[in-house]
Amino acid sequence: MQSIHPTGLSQLVRMPVDQVLLEGMLELPAKAAGLVLFAHGSGSSRHSPRNNFVARVLRETGLGTLLMDLLTPQEDRDYQARFDIDLLTRRLLQATHWVRQNPETTTLPIGYFGASTGAAAALRAAAAMGDEARAVVSRGGRPDLAGQHDLVKVRSPTLLLVGGLDTDVLELNQAAYALLSCPKKLSVVPGATHLFEEAGTLAQVASQAAAWFGQHLGTKV
Repeated sequence: MQSIHPTGLSQLVRMPVDQVLLEGMLELPAKAAGLVLFAHGSGSSRHSPRNNFVARVLRETGLGTLLMDLLTPQEDRDYQARFDIDLLTRRLLQATHWVRQNPETTTLPIGYFGASTGAAAALRAAAAMGDEARAVVSRGGRPDLAGQHDLVKVRSPTLLLVGGLDTDVLELNQAAYALLSCPKKLSVVPGATHLFEEAGTLAQVASQAAAWFGQHLGTKV
């Protein structure tokens, strides 16, 4: 299916959720094949340079992206809110509902890209969405925080990307991976720490994410 904007779209959007307005940047390449919603991690936002880098690579393959803030600036100052997976998941599902009602995106297959605590929200949202969530990618995520109850319900093909030097998070990903019964892959990026700041490591993340979404959302990768 294709976006109704054959020449592409770049738009700041505001989504009403929980009596607040969340801002996001919606960008669709010409004839987008799908849409990836980004769930950022604790202390991060839609301006994250790492997620924006990944998003640019995804758009080059024909995917639309929605980078949004799941918390308001005031909420984000509350450390507990950053780790409130129930709240983050509810917001992500409400954003998904907005996408489904938005004329530019209503027909596009949906995937989720989650980083840090955002990965747990992405997996819980995927568990709730069933087959409507076509794929999930986690970058340096905390999928363990999604909890066993939801991890075993995920049907969306899931890729967990972890830095080889991020040993504690790698162990948590291995535990979560064992609970997933969907098509899945755990990919360890050699020489990478938690934020993938080492030369070339973020490019590997973007490349693998693009290939995963390409396989499951039908892009040209």
